[in-house]
Amino acid sequence: MHDNGEALLEVLLNMHKMTEKELLDIIEKLAIEVSEERVLADINLGDFVYNVNLGRTVLYSQLSTTGLPWASLQEALNKVNFCFDKFLYYAVSHYSEAKNKIIEEKTMHIDSTHQDRLTLLGQMTSSFIHEFRNPLTSVQGFIQLLKADYPEMKYLDIISSELDQLNFRISQFLLLSKKELIGKEKDDFNLNTLVEEVLNFLYPSILDGKVKIRKELREDIILNGYADEIRQVLINIIFNAIDVLNHDENPNPTIEINSSLENQFIKINISNNGPVIPAELRKSIFEPFFTTKKLGTGLGLFVCKEIIEKHKGKLDCDSSPDKTTFSILLPIAALTP
Repeated sequence: MHDNGEALLEVLLNMHKMTEKELLDIIEKLAIEVSEERVLADINLGDFVYNVNLGRTVLYSQLSTTGLPWASLQEALNKVNFCFDKFLYYAVSHYSEAKNKIIEEKTMHIDSTHQDRLTLLGQMTSSFIHEFRNPLTSVQGFIQLLKADYPEMKYLDIISSELDQLNFRISQFLLLSKKELIGKEKDDFNLNTLVEEVLNFLYPSILDGKVKIRKELREDIILNGYADEIRQVLINIIFNAIDVLNHDENPNPTIEINSSLENQFIKINISNNGPVIPAELRKSIFEPFFTTKKLGTGLGLFVCKEIIEKHKGKLDCDSSPDKTTFSILLPIAALTP
């Protein structure tokens, strides 16, 4: 710091021998060197500016004791201010740029690390859950055999339903891995039929929660893509709505499902009259590993958004005290006659 002060003083003492361009070049070079040191030392910018202006004040006090006539003193002060102002401009500009660069590099590292984490998670879950699904499929098969041989046996329907729910849960982990897409081809499918399948699948949960379902769907819409993945999105969002309503003291828990055409897109709104989602949480609900549930994975809505965007669509959430709505926008393949 002392050496830097001496260097700046040397410039001030010899500035009368230089052209303005030469003076500015020297000041800029010195300012960049000093600011680089301050960045590496991680010194607060405010402290840096304060110290520079402190040096200016010391110089003022020294000039006031020289006995120079006022006109000469004023000219000297103007030149000193010019040098200090340019020094601060160059130093602060370079300091800010250097700090921003450091922040950008750290952000890129964080983003890269985050992406690596998701990739690793996808690879781990893919290999693990494929192994997990094999015995699960066998159990489901034997349940069906038991139903055929012993149709009066109690609890088989409950066991089968719980296995379906378990299969649904692990499917959302599989969707994190792109390996699941290998060998799959996009197909045309009927949206309204898919909605009915999802509601039938979730019927036990709907019945248990005493939730009313209100539908207002457009004429049959044909979509092109992966029907099982869009089914997963609908299950996730509707099941989340059922879960929210089960934990709310609403005397009339209701889920509304409606669709409308918007140019070459179909918009599906899934609304519930549960509690409002605070604005600060709505910004994060689609981020991976974000959850407000004690046993939640924080992957459900993240997977939903990934699927919808993969289908060239858009997923949004809006929440007010009256209702919370998840809106899905998807390109249509055709309208059925």
